[in-house]
Amino acid sequence: MSSAAACPADLLPRPSPATIEALIAALEPVLGERITTATGIREAHGHDESWHHPAAPDAVCFPHTTEEVAAVVRACAAQRVPVIPYGVGTSIEGQVIAGQGGLCVDLGQMNAVVEVRAEDMDATVQPGVTRMQLNTDLRATGLFFSVDPGADASFGGMASTRASGTNTVRYGTIRENVLAMTVVMPDGRVVKTGSRARKSAAGYDLNHLMIGAEGTLGIITELTVKLHGLPEAISSATVAFEEVAGAIDTVIASIQYGIPMARIELMDALAMRAVNRFSHLDYAEKPTLFLEFHGTHAGVTEQAETMAELCQEFGGSDFAWATKEEARQTLWQARHEAAYAAKALRPGMEFLATDVCVPISELAACIEATQADVAECGLIAPLLGHVGDGNFHLVVAVDRDSEQEMATLAAFNQRLIARALAAGGTCTGEHGIGTGKRVYMEAEHGEGWAVMRAIKQALDPLGIMNPGKLV
Repeated sequence: MSSAAACPADLLPRPSPATIEALIAALEPVLGERITTATGIREAHGHDESWHHPAAPDAVCFPHTTEEVAAVVRACAAQRVPVIPYGVGTSIEGQVIAGQGGLCVDLGQMNAVVEVRAEDMDATVQPGVTRMQLNTDLRATGLFFSVDPGADASFGGMASTRASGTNTVRYGTIRENVLAMTVVMPDGRVVKTGSRARKSAAGYDLNHLMIGAEGTLGIITELTVKLHGLPEAISSATVAFEEVAGAIDTVIASIQYGIPMARIELMDALAMRAVNRFSHLDYAEKPTLFLEFHGTHAGVTEQAETMAELCQEFGGSDFAWATKEEARQTLWQARHEAAYAAKALRPGMEFLATDVCVPISELAACIEATQADVAECGLIAPLLGHVGDGNFHLVVAVDRDSEQEMATLAAFNQRLIARALAAGGTCTGEHGIGTGKRVYMEAEHGEGWAVMRAIKQALDPLGIMNPGKLV
């Protein structure tokens, strides 16, 4: 099986104006005014938060039910029109860009929390529900949803891009926190994946096949997700180090000691400088760990004390502990604003946000080599990462009109990914593939990528589902 074999997703032509008119005529009885070709709405749905050039769809629709989504997909299949699912547009690798035109299916109005089952610690939501919306609804239950990618992403988008974030080291990614889904397939069939049971040995794992598929295999219209109990006590801290290696050695030691960290985040010296300027803070401008502990009051105290000893052993200093809610929110707000702070270092430029993930034992060497590469290239590229699981990010500022800077950036990004793959890692820990990282899929997966393409062709022979992405 050749990974170079043509896939219909690569060949699907942009639909003609007459085809779009026919599609709209077919769907107006179903959607009424909730389908539009208005230029402003189309352009708003033609980009995400990525570096990649925007491309607007030919039309946008706003379904309210699974049945409406199924009708939309059946009509698009009949007319051979590309279908691009859309959540809130916070993806990083161009997942929602309509490079071949087509119909954008905005699921934002499917935003109902269908049911919360506190006794089973799960909830069923529509795909347009955001994580903050669900957690607001859960306040009275003593439960919360754990996946926190930073942005207030929608559940459909988080599942489609296999999101993770700052809580992953303790609670897992979205993959570990979705029990079941309803998915509209490329021919309009509606299938259920998984169940509310916490384990199953019944057949192919369709649930995990759809998670991370980036809308190329179907549209998620409902999800049942795990919930977690709110901890009795929470303590946060920042700890500065002279070198990145000391911070990473501390993280490795904490994992080996079995300290049940809730969050372990790293920001390098440049990222800390950016945060200080952007958020008007006064942290030490050194490689810094952001830490959080969840548990009982006694357990959190014990965890924090043990972690403090490890930090000191590996050169940590400038401890800043936060136990009160307001202080903790300030600390984590600084972390969540790091990407925007990085962009403020070079106003007026454009920014490539990229990420890789490597085994934890390879993390220090990979980061140090990457920082040396950044310095040699003369790039401005603050580094931050979810180091508890080996994932780190760079926000690289460049002048897109400069051929030299663009060539430098392209070569740097290729070396970054080659370095991660050589270390036994992946080209993306959480941003996904979209249009931006398809070129690296064969190097990472080999014949596995050919298998992915075969699955795509089997389930979506017309190639209408989010063409040009992932496979």
